[in-house]
Amino acid sequence: MTTAPVIEHGGTATVRSAIIEQPPLPIGQAVKALATCSIRTLSLLARRRVHQPCRHVARRCRFADGTTGVVYRETVIDRPPPGSPAVLVVCFRLRHVHSTRGHALFRLESVFNTVLFAGFPGLVSKLWLAHDERGVYRGLYEWDDPAQADAYVRALWWVLALVSDPASIHYAVLPGLRRDELLRAPKLTDDTAPDQQRAWWRLVGTEPPGGRDQRH
Repeated sequence: MTTAPVIEHGGTATVRSAIIEQPPLPIGQAVKALATCSIRTLSLLARRRVHQPCRHVARRCRFADGTTGVVYRETVIDRPPPGSPAVLVVCFRLRHVHSTRGHALFRLESVFNTVLFAGFPGLVSKLWLAHDERGVYRGLYEWDDPAQADAYVRALWWVLALVSDPASIHYAVLPGLRRDELLRAPKLTDDTAPDQQRAWWRLVGTEPPGGRDQRH
């Protein structure tokens, strides 16, 4: 995995490129990583270090491919601030789920999926985005260390492939960027994609619950 250069502008990081689409981990490594994560998640839950604040719930996020996703849940890990922050965006399309009721049931059930990611090393937070106009779900994460974000999603691929169209599973890692920086200033990712006008993961604007649209 190659790292992306980051340019500083007045103390705020601007990511110049993204890490995209490494192959999934070998299944044996993935199963081991997911099992270790599950055990660590139970420990975090027992120590009340996993939280679900509501600050970003109902925030609308607009992407460069013309779609919009709405945050329906937030997960935050009680931990020190990241020393090497990175934003991770993951997308997938559920298999055989097309009705409003089916999507609602998935969003309700998905809270149990927390055990599959909360214990991975380096996780800071996750915003869960409901399906967009094309039926695509997204997760918008913050991690400490881009390599750890990459390792997580390459293990997660096997779980997503059980319930999703494997061809719909994609991800991008944005090194040097904090989640809240991205939500405040989506323009930070302006130059991160070769075809930035259609990049499914590139945020171009957000609208906080009851707030003013933030865009570039």
